Amino acid sequence: MKYIDGVMLKQMIISGANYLFNCYPEVDALNVFPVPDGDTGTNMNLTMQSGAKEVQNRGDTGVYEVARAFSKGLLMGARGNSGVILSQIFRGFAIGLEGQDKIDAMTLSAALSSGKDVAYKAVMRPVEGTILTVIREAADYLSEVVTPKMDVEKAFEIFYNEARASLNRTPELLPVLKEVGVVDSGGMGLCKVLHGFKKALKGEFVEKNMATAVSENQQLMAAANMEEEGEFGYCTEFIVRIPENPNEVGKKMFNEKRFTNVLASHGNSLVVVRDEDIVKVHVHTLHPGVVLTYAQQFGEFVKLKIENMSEQHTQLVEQGADPLKGKEEKEMAEYAIIAVAAGSGIEERFKDFGATKIVSGGQTMNPSTEDFYAAIKEVNAKKVFLLPNNSNIVMAAKQACEVTDEGVEARVIETKTIPQGLVACMMFNPEGSFDDNEEEMKEAITNVKTGQVTFAIKDTNIDGVEVRKDEYIALHGKSIVCCNPSKVEATKIMLDGMIDEMSSIVTLLVGEGASEDEVEEITSHINSKFEDVEVEVVQGNQPVYSFIIGVE
Repeated sequence: MKYIDGVMLKQMIISGANYLFNCYPEVDALNVFPVPDGDTGTNMNLTMQSGAKEVQNRGDTGVYEVARAFSKGLLMGARGNSGVILSQIFRGFAIGLEGQDKIDAMTLSAALSSGKDVAYKAVMRPVEGTILTVIREAADYLSEVVTPKMDVEKAFEIFYNEARASLNRTPELLPVLKEVGVVDSGGMGLCKVLHGFKKALKGEFVEKNMATAVSENQQLMAAANMEEEGEFGYCTEFIVRIPENPNEVGKKMFNEKRFTNVLASHGNSLVVVRDEDIVKVHVHTLHPGVVLTYAQQFGEFVKLKIENMSEQHTQLVEQGADPLKGKEEKEMAEYAIIAVAAGSGIEERFKDFGATKIVSGGQTMNPSTEDFYAAIKEVNAKKVFLLPNNSNIVMAAKQACEVTDEGVEARVIETKTIPQGLVACMMFNPEGSFDDNEEEMKEAITNVKTGQVTFAIKDTNIDGVEVRKDEYIALHGKSIVCCNPSKVEATKIMLDGMIDEMSSIVTLLVGEGASEDEVEEITSHINSKFEDVEVEVVQGNQPVYSFIIGVE
C-alpha cells in the first residue's frame, strides 16, 4: 500500500478503538498500586470511544479532516492522565497532517513525530518508562529508517514493532515497574490501539467483542451518572444543520450564546460545538422533547439520539411540544470554584467552604475534559478555579481550561487529594484578585499532609511493604506505609508517622463501611498520644477509602 487515504484512516481509528475496547481489562490489570482506582485501561478505552464516535459522526473523507475530528473527540472525552496524553499524541498527529490529502511513509513519520512533540509539551515533567517513551522511541526510530519509496504499510509496521519493543523496555526505565514485574499500562494501551490500526491496514478490521459490552455499559453508566446523579435522566445528543438564509426556510436566526444559555437552563453536562453550519449538542435533561423542539427552530436535525441513563437504551424521538420561549441571559458571576469529589458528606463540605459546583468523580471514575468543560459553562462565571483533588485528574482539568469560551478564564489549582482541595477552598477570598487567590490557594495546599486507608486488590510488594490482597493498606501521600488486617491499626500506624510537633489539626473523613467504634478508637488514639492536636470528624461517605485524613 503506497498511501493511506481518509477512508482507510477512519477504518484504522475505529478498528483501533474496537481492539482496545476488546482487551482494556488486560491494561487495567497492569496497574502498579494495589488499590481500587480509575484504571488506565478504562480511561484510555473511554477516551478512544469518544474519539472514534466523533469520526463516525462526521462524513469527512480527507485525512486531515478525519484526524482533526478524531483529535477533537479524544480531547473532549479524555479521562485520566493516560487519556489526556493519548489525546495529545493524536492532536499532534493531526497537526502534522495539515494540508495533506493522503499519508505516505514520509508523511506518516512526520505526523507521528509531531504527535510525540505535542505529547511531551503537554506534560510539565515527563517521566520516562511510560507511554511518552513508547511514542518517542517508536517515532524517532521510524524517522531514522523511513525512505520516500517505502510502502506506508511497511512503515507503520516498523513503527508498531518498535513501539512494542519500547514497551518491553519500560521496566528498565521505571524502577517501580521492574519491582512489581509489569510493563507500563499507558504504553500497553497505546500499543493495543496501534495493533488495531495495523489490523485495519492489513484488511483485517477489528469488530467489537460484544462479550465486553456489558463491562463497557457499566463504565458508560458510571460516567453518565457522575453529574448530579438522578436529576437529569436523559442523555440527549443531536446535530443541527443551520441554513444559510434561515428566514427563507421558516427558521430563526441562530445565536450560539443565547442558544447555549437556554439549553443550560434545561439540563447539565452541556456541550455545544459549532463548526460552520453544523451545531453539535450533548446535554443531560429531564425534558428532551422541549430541548429538541427549541433546537429545531434554528435548523433541521442531521442526527439525534436520546438515551435513558438509568436503563441505557436508545428510543425514537417524539416531537410536538410547545416551542420553548427564550429566557433572559443570566449575568455572569465574577468567580466560581469547581471541585471534584465523591461522597455526599465530602460534597457538602466543599459546598460549605464555598464551592460553586461539584463534579462527581475521583479515584474510581476520572472525569473527562468534557465534564470539566460542561461544568465551566454551567457555573457561568468570568473566573473559575478547578480543584481536581486527584493527581490522575489534573491533566484533564488543565485541558478543559484550554478550550473555555471567550470571556472566561479558568485555572487549575493542582490539588492531588481531598484534604488539599478543602484547604484550597477555605483560602479563597471573593474580594481578592484572581492572581492573589491562586497564589494563596497554591501556598496553602503545600502545608497539608494526606493519609488514606483502603483495601488491597492484589498481592504485591512495593517500597519494601508486603501487601496482601483484601487486607488494609495505609498511604501517606503516594507511599504505602503499611498493610494490616485491621483498618484501625493501619490507620494508627499511618497517623503516628504523619503527626509531628508542627501539626495542629487532624481532619478525619469517614468513608462508607467505617463504624462508629472504629472512629472512636482512632480519635482516642490521637487525643491520648498527641494532646495539642485538634481532631475534627466528618462523615464523608466516600467510596473506596475507609478513611481520608488531612493533617495541618
